[in-house]
Amino acid sequence: MKTSLRLGILLASACVLAAEDPREIVRRSTEQDRRSEKLAESYTFIERQEERSLDSHGRVERRVVKTYDVTLTEGSPYRRLVARDDKPLPPEEERKERQKLQKSIAQRRAETPGQREKRLADWHRKREHDREFLREVPDAFDFRSAGEESVDGRKVYVIDATPHRGYRPVTADGKLLPKLKGRLWIDAETYHWVKAEAETIDTVSLGGIALRFNPGSRFTLLQVRINDEIWLPKRIEVAAQGRILLLKKISAELDFTYSDYKKFQADSRIVATEEAR
Repeated sequence: MKTSLRLGILLASACVLAAEDPREIVRRSTEQDRRSEKLAESYTFIERQEERSLDSHGRVERRVVKTYDVTLTEGSPYRRLVARDDKPLPPEEERKERQKLQKSIAQRRAETPGQREKRLADWHRKREHDREFLREVPDAFDFRSAGEESVDGRKVYVIDATPHRGYRPVTADGKLLPKLKGRLWIDAETYHWVKAEAETIDTVSLGGIALRFNPGSRFTLLQVRINDEIWLPKRIEVAAQGRILLLKKISAELDFTYSDYKKFQADSRIVATEEAR
């Protein structure tokens, strides 16, 4: 009995130590993200995009704001423009946007089973591709605990990440990871990311030489707990400097905010679409 008790204590202690190890915490967080991906597909939301172009003195010289209603029609998302510069669309433009929505719904409903299957498969494949690099995170960085904090009343682990020397990326997006350093705030109960910050420490190229971000560009992700079942983005911020096609300098700030999350039901947006008929 004493031997069994000692073994149980040792195993429990090992689990606790593993959970408190920064790399293990991050590994568990990426596993949780994969488990939540399917559930996230059932949520609709409002997305506000704000783009600010800055001059050489850091002053805003151009600002563009667009707001989209992102819902599901016949199994996959549809993005409908609903506002510009935080103002409702003019009646004529609103009518055209609703007509485009109705056209999309009609086209999807007219699909053959094979066409529908391909559309949904393409969507799922793209979502999976966009998140593949997350699987590399636990191996691509060296992690150091920066303590614990409380965010909205929830205990979070704070973990700093620096590139792991000699790491060889597996995916195309994974090639960006050695050029980043960051900090993660991970919920101690659910092991989901509450917040993540990253900064480029080397030049980052996207699309070959089409777009290059300079060292010092910053990225921030904030997430929120929805329906006590899933963490979803609340805000994404980007502050970047770089060049387009190696010629034109750019300095920009991007701000994406997400709100009005609703779990999709078969009839949850039927009223909105019927109004356009």
